[in-house]
Amino acid sequence: MCGRFVTDIPADQLRRIFNLTEVTRLEPRYNVTPSQFVGVVRNQVDHNRLDLLKWGLVPSWSKDPGIGSQMINARSETVYEKPAFRHAIKYRRCIIPTSGFYEWHISGEHHKQPWYFRMADDSPMCLAGLWETWKTPDGSELESFAVMTTSANKLVATIHERMPVILHPDSYNLWLSHNMHDPVLVQPLFQPFPDAGMAACKVSDLVNNPHNDSPACIAPLKV
Repeated sequence: MCGRFVTDIPADQLRRIFNLTEVTRLEPRYNVTPSQFVGVVRNQVDHNRLDLLKWGLVPSWSKDPGIGSQMINARSETVYEKPAFRHAIKYRRCIIPTSGFYEWHISGEHHKQPWYFRMADDSPMCLAGLWETWKTPDGSELESFAVMTTSANKLVATIHERMPVILHPDSYNLWLSHNMHDPVLVQPLFQPFPDAGMAACKVSDLVNNPHNDSPACIAPLKV
């Protein structure tokens, strides 16, 4: 799964990667948690945009937005079957630019040791996502998203059996395209990202408290 991540990418870098016409400067975040608003890239007809969406997808047909807390991830193996995701996987795909994500290793009965996973070259780690729009009773709209997941590669599997779907740069346009609805073209993107292209380190227990949000969260601990 993917339950926490980091977003510390300069606006100019995001502009270049996604050919954005404008980018609102986003403050670095070192412990992003579900229910928070996050910068997400979407294609809006003829150009890409970076918009703030809430993490935890609320389907358009839902009666209660609280369902979003159960929809932070979408499994790639079943995404075309689940009512909450089968429309979004065809028509509402997005990319979540991150610096990396956290997973926890269970050590002992009560201790969860956080690990930080990033790209080996420190380039942005761009996650495949789905988004939806939910209309509130007062007529306003809530836009939200879920992170796609797949089976873990060898590096992540030492800590957890699942990992987010990390997109290769040459697949960004395909993933965001409004004209691509063929599952046969999408399925290859769900393969676990090669472990040789990633790095991992043990980090402080600060990450375990969602109120902690500073560079200290990603500082490597001596193993």
